[in-house]
Amino acid sequence: MLPGNGLPLAGGDTGEPTQPLASRPAAAVRIVRGVVRLLTSLDYRSLTEFPLPDGRRADVVAIDARGAFAIVEVKSSLADFRSDGKWPCYRAFCDSFYFAVAPGFPLDLLPGDAGVIIADAFEAVVLRRPPIVVLNPGRRRALLLRFARAASARLTLVADPEFAGGRG
Repeated sequence: MLPGNGLPLAGGDTGEPTQPLASRPAAAVRIVRGVVRLLTSLDYRSLTEFPLPDGRRADVVAIDARGAFAIVEVKSSLADFRSDGKWPCYRAFCDSFYFAVAPGFPLDLLPGDAGVIIADAFEAVVLRRPPIVVLNPGRRRALLLRFARAASARLTLVADPEFAGGRG
């Protein structure tokens, strides 16, 4: 897991994940790993625990070579799905929205207008593609800048974990 310094970036987001992946349930960590592998194979580049402009955190946000954004909401259990009502807000920040679940999850409970990914720690498969809802250009630009700055901040922390932006 990346170390973090908690310093704000432009727009009030931070480059570090807001909830370290290692602190999530093991089932969720396995699903995220499979999802990121799948998205990479589909020529997306992903960030996990990505802070959105509205203050929420998306499990996986990915961008493809054309600049299209996908958000993947990971549900590690039925209880996790039933207790989380914030995912509809994520749709405003992506061109395509997916749920990612482990094999055996009751798929009939997932909304029909969302994509579905089945994943484990080693691989994943898109079971259902979502409808594409194109982001408006201003929001796409803002998300692209946020994504680039978060990715850069995380790489900086990897290269120099003790650096605190010149403020430490």
